[in-house]
Parts: sequence; structure tokens; C-alpha cells
Amino acid sequence: MASCPYNEDHEQDVPPAWTQFRNALRDKDAVLFVTPEYNRSVPGAIKNALDVGSRPYGESSWEGKPAGVVSVSPGALGAFGANHHLRQSLVFLNMPVLQQPEVYLGRVSELLDKEGNLTSEGTREFLSDFLVAFQQWIETNARRPLAATG
Repeated sequence: MASCPYNEDHEQDVPPAWTQFRNALRDKDAVLFVTPEYNRSVPGAIKNALDVGSRPYGESSWEGKPAGVVSVSPGALGAFGANHHLRQSLVFLNMPVLQQPEVYLGRVSELLDKEGNLTSEGTREFLSDFLVAFQQWIETNARRPLAATG
């Protein structure tokens, strides 16, 4: 998908990577986004994934999927800008986003060892609590078949 940035002109001859991504996404119950921050926003690859998955118009693979956002930064703000910029897009994509607890992991290099393992017990507990809340969010917001009317 990275080799083919989203361009609506490609919808006439959809790249196979787009079709694979859209189909894989449709099978998921929820999405957890973990993002760094570049220039107070998300990396281009995440934006491209949002665009590819949201098209063609009216057939978004993101539609109604519960979402969570974790942002990570070597700086003190924990990628606050990326976190909130991503949330704006998710609202437009009609994805219910977990509001609390918010996760901004600042100074992440101080939280990990050389192998990438989490070394902070407090952060481990916080992330565990976040995952419990996210699981509850998924269960509360899972897509359910519409009740028959009549």
C-alpha cells in the first residue's frame, strides 16, 4: 500500500494492495492506532491508510468500528498533536473513539530497554488499564445488526 499513495484516479483500476487492505479491515471488530508525531500530525502512512480504507465513497471499511488512539514521542508532550489530529479524522470516518483514558506516552525512550521492552511498572499498569477500558469500549460499541422494523 505504501508504494501506491491514495489517488482517487486509481479507483478505476484499484491496486491489489488496496483491495487486500480494505478486505482485511472489514473483518476486524475494532482498530487500535499507535502513532508517533510528525509536525503535530500523524505520519503519512497512517493518513494514506485512512484514505485507502475510506474509499470508494459510501463503502468505507472503517465505518462504525470502535477505535482507540495511543500516541508516542521522545518529547515530553507524548505526541499530543498527532493524537488529536488523528481523532479528528476518526470522527469524520464515523468511528467511535475511546475518550478516557487518553494515552500520550512522552519520553518513550526512557520507558523502554534496548530490546524495546517496557521497563516502567507504572506505565505497564496504566497501559493495562487502558486495554481493559478499550476492550469494554469495543464490547459497548460493537456493530450489531439493526433490529427489524415493521
